[in-house]
Amino acid sequence: MTNVLNEPLAAARRLTNVPLLATLAEKVEAKHTALLVIDMQNDFCASGGLVDRGGRDVSAVAEMAPRLAGLIATAREAGVRVIFVRCSYSTDANVYLSDVWLEQAARRQGGGYTLSPVCQDGTWGCDYFGDVRPQPNDIIVVKHRYSAFHGTDLELILRANGVRTVVLTGVSTHVCVETSARDAFVRDFYAVTVRDGTAAYSAQEHEHALAILDRFFGQVVDSAELQELWNAEKA
Repeated sequence: MTNVLNEPLAAARRLTNVPLLATLAEKVEAKHTALLVIDMQNDFCASGGLVDRGGRDVSAVAEMAPRLAGLIATAREAGVRVIFVRCSYSTDANVYLSDVWLEQAARRQGGGYTLSPVCQDGTWGCDYFGDVRPQPNDIIVVKHRYSAFHGTDLELILRANGVRTVVLTGVSTHVCVETSARDAFVRDFYAVTVRDGTAAYSAQEHEHALAILDRFFGQVVDSAELQELWNAEKA
């Protein structure tokens, strides 16, 4: 089995025009890694938020959040760039939501985006969830669609800072995290998704998204693996 795995990797090394990052340690070295914290906002995470009011189960998010807070702290201490990606969707004048978005919302999102605002700036629903919130040295990227890259300056920030790997965390695994990971991969970033640093509103949604990501768009790892590597690098 080892030879079966090594032969394609050796061929990949011969074909690439830049140094290939094969191991997790190589991929997540602090100097070229950014930790993306996606959509950890009350509307998507909290009891009483939009998702919870719509009848979806947010308990997995509440369980995941303390682990994510610990991972963020470890990343900061190791010198990994921490980037909070947050949504801004609803506005009084409806600046961002197209007819296509609103039609889909009307069919499949109940009253969300139409009867009820979603992540509207200045509201509790738009605020960060619990202790998972940026510190002064963290970077904040505001998005208006599922992908952290679409219509934002995220790629510019990553390229300007020599980032080769993005570590994806947050919610929800099967929508904004997965869409962002796919976009990262097709933009030639290594995409590492944290299994227990992401969450969805059912175990099936979560695991299905992780399986697709690991098969086609990057690597899926546990937070403990990253913390061990970053603690060792810090030491």
